Amino acid sequence: MSSIAIELEKSKVHDHEHEHEHEHHELNFIQKYIFSEDHKVISKQFLISGLIWALIGGSFSILFRLQLGFPDANLEWLKPILGEWIQNGKLDPSFYLALVTMHGTIMVFFVLTAGLSGTFSNFLIPLQIGARDMASGFLNMLSYWFFFASSLLMFVSLFLETGPASGGWVIYPPLSALPQAMSGSGLGMTLWLCSMAIFIISSLLGSINYITTIINMRTRGLSFTRLPLTIWAFFVTAIIGVLSFPVLFSAALLLVFDRSFGTSFYLSEIYIGGEALHNMGGSPILFQHLFWFLGHPEVYIVLLPALGITSEIIATNSRKPIFGYRAMIGSILGIAFLSFIVWAHHMFVTGMNPFLGSVFMFLTLIIAVPSAVKGFNYIATLWRGNIVFTPAMLFSIGLVSLFISGGLTGIILGNSALDIQLHDTYYVVAHFHLVMGSASFFGFMAGVYHWFPKMFGRMLDERLGYFHFWMTFIGVYLVFFPMHYIGIAGFPRRYYSFTSYDAFSTFSDLNMFISAAAIITFSAQLVFGFNFFYSIFKGRKSTQNPWRSNTLEWTTPVNVGHGNWVGEIPSVYRWPYDYSKPGASDDFIPQHIPLTSTPESNLPHEIEEAKTEVVQ
Repeated sequence: MSSIAIELEKSKVHDHEHEHEHEHHELNFIQKYIFSEDHKVISKQFLISGLIWALIGGSFSILFRLQLGFPDANLEWLKPILGEWIQNGKLDPSFYLALVTMHGTIMVFFVLTAGLSGTFSNFLIPLQIGARDMASGFLNMLSYWFFFASSLLMFVSLFLETGPASGGWVIYPPLSALPQAMSGSGLGMTLWLCSMAIFIISSLLGSINYITTIINMRTRGLSFTRLPLTIWAFFVTAIIGVLSFPVLFSAALLLVFDRSFGTSFYLSEIYIGGEALHNMGGSPILFQHLFWFLGHPEVYIVLLPALGITSEIIATNSRKPIFGYRAMIGSILGIAFLSFIVWAHHMFVTGMNPFLGSVFMFLTLIIAVPSAVKGFNYIATLWRGNIVFTPAMLFSIGLVSLFISGGLTGIILGNSALDIQLHDTYYVVAHFHLVMGSASFFGFMAGVYHWFPKMFGRMLDERLGYFHFWMTFIGVYLVFFPMHYIGIAGFPRRYYSFTSYDAFSTFSDLNMFISAAAIITFSAQLVFGFNFFYSIFKGRKSTQNPWRSNTLEWTTPVNVGHGNWVGEIPSVYRWPYDYSKPGASDDFIPQHIPLTSTPESNLPHEIEEAKTEVVQ
């Protein structure tokens, strides 16, 4: 093709892009901000929805911690809010189990799955791979609105007269399969199942979109070995979701059949109130197999995006290349593969054959190897780095701490002989919340602090960010570290009260301490909420690249429009971690700076020229 033809083709593309921009400027408010197909707006919808659900789910944990930590306290002051769920100044026992159920469901699925992955996969994938938008803006919009419909159903279930679902967040049958079993097994459980079915559709739509976009829409020069580790994490997470969420959908569908159509997939020889039910031949263990085939990959659906975000932030703020880039990719792939073949380590107490238990134990312990690789590489990246302690960096380092300390207890629980003793005790609660819940939440917060300037064009207040981090970091350890000790002592989880058991009376002070620490930690999140919403409107205006980062999203204008780049999309010439390169006069070289024959000391001038071109 001649040079004239190439110039004509570029001119056509440029004109089309300007027409595209003009078309989107004329959208009304509802089209632009409510039913938007712009990936950046959709990511903000996921983010704000996730934060609202985090507030609701966190509030539930405070309510049941009040019951556990202060069993003799008069809670009559909560009656205007909770109504009949407060009886004689105490939390109603059936409502306690509903709180535990809804807290787990909300935090695992609506906050750490949709809120974390939905926000940052949507926001960063097109920006970091050099794409105008997702492969399908319409499907992307549908993924959010299916999530919103799922959230609405779950929220409505909170106000039912019989209460929301009360079978624990794992909803094991037969309790969840028999509407007559208790009040929380009725309509609330039905709405829970419907909500989760819609949520799974939302997740699948999003995951298919992420995979398609990453494979097909990378800019010129962006090979898979030049992808930021964030994109690798989002890519593998989406693959895990596509393969595992349909299994939970089938489990929920069979549960609906048992509840409403008289089948017996999970039920066999059940008596309720002395009356024999007609069900025969089913097994509740089947549900556990189906649930945990999603349930264990779900740990990494939640954790891998947080680890990807942490990789980017630690490299940027250490001013060093990430240590072991290919090893990090290999560990992500290894974790993804192994996550599918370890599900039965949640089921050591179901009476499985000891040989089979040893197989799952062996596979579970192997997954510690790629996890250890990630931990080692984070520490090696930090070692002797020129560290900039931004709030995002502190939350990333906090994630590494929680990932290591929580992972060590996972090795203990992965041993079948030890797990039989510790199963369903507070030791499991402590492990789960440290390595999955808190670590992923820290990754979520790190991502918000780091990419807030790109999302909203303003900066979060750093002083409030430091306060938020230290209160949360210290609070999380004060809440969950003591739980290991009471778990070893045999403290069972999901019990409404321990005052009736003399054996546990010695731990009443420790339980009170945990509850007080939980309340303080939750209060720190309110400080973040104020900082977040205040800074959207009143925060200090951001520069184009406030963290001096290398990835492509920082080449876009401060206030990014639809289409992301004005004019031509930058090409990629190098990997994303060229920090503190020997011979360069500056400590970062963005991905779109060409590899030239000129000395690296001249690169800062080229960087400024490239920035000027992008802004123009």
